[in-house]
Amino acid sequence: MRIVQLVPFLTYGDAVGNDVLALHQILKEFDAETRIYVQAVDTKRIDESVYSYLHELPLLDEEDVIFYHMASGSTEMVQALKKQRCRRYIIYHNITPPKFFSGYCEPAVIATQQAFDDLEKLRTIVSGCLADSEFNKNDLLKLGYDVPMAVLPIVVPFEDYAAEPSEEVLSAYEGDDYVNILFVGRIAPNKKQEDIIKSFCYYKKYVNPKSRLFLVGNWKGQETYFDRLQRYAAALGAEDIFFSGHISFREILAYYHLADVFLCMSEHEGFCVPLLEAMYFNIPVLAYDSTAIPYTMGGAGVVFPDKEPAKVASLIDQVVRNEKLRQTMLERQQQRLEYFSYENIAGMAREFVSTIAEGGELPGASLEDSRQETGVLQAAALQAAAQVQCKEELLSFGQIPVHQQESLRHRILVRGYRAVHSLCPVFADKVKSYIKRHILS
Repeated sequence: MRIVQLVPFLTYGDAVGNDVLALHQILKEFDAETRIYVQAVDTKRIDESVYSYLHELPLLDEEDVIFYHMASGSTEMVQALKKQRCRRYIIYHNITPPKFFSGYCEPAVIATQQAFDDLEKLRTIVSGCLADSEFNKNDLLKLGYDVPMAVLPIVVPFEDYAAEPSEEVLSAYEGDDYVNILFVGRIAPNKKQEDIIKSFCYYKKYVNPKSRLFLVGNWKGQETYFDRLQRYAAALGAEDIFFSGHISFREILAYYHLADVFLCMSEHEGFCVPLLEAMYFNIPVLAYDSTAIPYTMGGAGVVFPDKEPAKVASLIDQVVRNEKLRQTMLERQQQRLEYFSYENIAGMAREFVSTIAEGGELPGASLEDSRQETGVLQAAALQAAAQVQCKEELLSFGQIPVHQQESLRHRILVRGYRAVHSLCPVFADKVKSYIKRHILS
């Protein structure tokens, strides 16, 4: 018997890649041959003993099993799956709707639409689905999938987070009594970094001037959106907002070590691993109630329904100033983290794989809602936030044009900033802040 995994792109360190590699180790425990088949792979950091390229995939027998990790489109993968006569299962990581990229990145619009088209083509040929969140499972049902399915959360490599953080980043910011607000996630329109910027500006202006915002994530492929975010921050007169760009793992760890509050205002997530990372580092989490976020939070942290900046700023203030509230949040987050432990998720994976390998079926599928409210904790926090009187209507993101005619001087400054940023993000952001404060003001 053979049990193989298919994934278009196998990258070390991203959520899907980590999940594929973790499942590979679990599959090796079974009395079956197992291998990962890919179209592209991070050859520098992934051992070639675990993968082969898609064109090497043999014709499998009826007793064999394929797990296809679905997070992006791939015509080649769909064609390979259609040729097979073995049992085929989708592991669904969700697809960001194309509407979020419209006006910013046409290739992303086309790619995500292709992914949805591929998902439709696979609907009638798969034996079942494993979704990494209940939201994703419900998403499949709404898309017309009528096959057995179950929820199998992503395996998060928590042991990796014990590595030493970057001393350079720590020494640049720690020990100055600033409140550090953090969001980790690629710079992308569905992540709604503009809403984080707006709420932070209100907090800094009216609640706590000694605060800063770290937006940690790569903007490659989303340069238009990134440029608009920067122009929005400038139009708001925002200071102490730092974009990390693509950085090392140790630098990412340093920002987690520095953070006082983790703020997520994303409007589309299939799972959102950074929520769990923040819990691991004992950072209180404030997250907007959308898509998979309340399922991942599972009653921990504070999940809020209103993005009004004054209310979000009040929530941040409560978490920072109210030690009892903060400790209660952290305790609930640690309890939630236990559910996502390697032992628990690996045990679930073994159970599902055993069922499939023995010819059994996954549970029947039905729409469910296991979101848990944070009870008194959430209600009290939101009630207090609702009493805040908005002191100013801040400029909206919609008032900033998507594209701007750039002067030669502006293009030179932007390209210079990006070049320096690629070498030393901390230094680049400090120079940028100095120019804004002492030269342009």
